[in-house]
Amino acid sequence: MITAVNLTKRFGERVAVDHVSFDIPRGQVVGFLGPNGAGKTTTMRLLTAYLGADEGRAELAGLSVADKPLEVRRRLGYLPEDNPLWDDLELTETLHFFGRLRGLADDAARAARVKAVVKSCGLRREVGTKVGELSKGFRQRLGLAAAIIHDPEILILDEPTSGLDPNQVIEVRDLIRELRAQKTMLISTHILPEAAAVCDRVIIINAGRLVADGTPADLAGQLADKSRLHVELRAPRAEAAAALAGLPGAVRVVAPEAEGESFVVESAAGTDLREAAFRLAVRNDWPILSLRLERLSLEEVFRALTQNS
Repeated sequence: MITAVNLTKRFGERVAVDHVSFDIPRGQVVGFLGPNGAGKTTTMRLLTAYLGADEGRAELAGLSVADKPLEVRRRLGYLPEDNPLWDDLELTETLHFFGRLRGLADDAARAARVKAVVKSCGLRREVGTKVGELSKGFRQRLGLAAAIIHDPEILILDEPTSGLDPNQVIEVRDLIRELRAQKTMLISTHILPEAAAVCDRVIIINAGRLVADGTPADLAGQLADKSRLHVELRAPRAEAAAALAGLPGAVRVVAPEAEGESFVVESAAGTDLREAAFRLAVRNDWPILSLRLERLSLEEVFRALTQNS
């Protein structure tokens, strides 16, 4: 549904998007991550026909963005980062305005659609309120309602939770979860837990180039250069640390607490020390309280891929 092939955009001497390629199939929700200035917003503007590419091509729903920009926009719902709304318009007036822009000329059909998106976006209690009087969270909800007023197949959302407080973030995240059953979605975000919570897949861009593409779990597995085994043992601390360090494949043992029963055993990639640690505990008659092999978190993946930005 969303295809980018060698997309490139320059602003003078600066290459903002550098031969970026990816494909998003129907029904998938993809998080688009990267540090500030990485090229996320520029890529989204290329996909939505807001900007023209210098090289490469983009397609939405099988349509060329360059050749059929108006038809692409009819299939697309777009929430830009700045969410442009008119403060003096009432909430439903805003939605009727966007509905007319989107080709919903029949008054009855448009009114029915406005009623539907007001309900789905949780805006009913704000009907009658002017946009300028809405909280930031409800402005974002209204922006999403305007983006889906014409029931598009594809949604592209640029930082939909930017500037929201934690409660508002949860509200917008829940709304995205509800929409994901009906739409193909590309969502840029700086909130890594949000990407892990609502996205099937993550694309990471850095300095204009795509540097990773996969599920959060897949990316962690590909990038981890070591495994971490978290062990809780009721045992003499120094003796247990030395014994764990002697396990075949162990690289280092860290005891995070000055006193206590917790140890972190670092090992080479692909090494699973759980069984060896269990047998060690049994041999020494040390009660084992917990044993957990840790995956690299999405935050660690992001840092590893963008640390030179």
